[in-house]
This record gives sequence, structure tokens and C-alpha cells, in this order.
Amino acid sequence: MNKEQTDGLFEQVKGGIKSTWGKLTDDDIMMYNGQREKFFGKVKEHYGLAKEETEKK
Repeated sequence: MNKEQTDGLFEQVKGGIKSTWGKLTDDDIMMYNGQREKFFGKVKEHYGLAKEETEKK
């Protein structure tokens, strides 16, 4: 898989994240692309959900 393909897949993931987690900013979502633990921390901060609940959604 090349960089263009992975970038395209991330854009799809980003769109899904935005539709599910509307309170997250683009900067919050960009954390998912390299710093998943920080991303889950932001979800917890905005929604009060544990990492396990977030992963299920």
C-alpha cells in the first residue's frame, strides 16, 4: 500500500470519526493518525467514555 492509498483510507476513517464524534476538532482527529492514546483521551474528555466503549463505537 502506498502513501496515497493510506492517506485516502485515513480520510475515510476521519469522515466516520466526524460523523460519530461531532464534538472533536480536526486537530483531535489528527491525533488518531499517530497518537491513538491521546485521541482516546480527547474522546474521554469530550464525552466521558472509557477507551473500551470508544473502540466499540
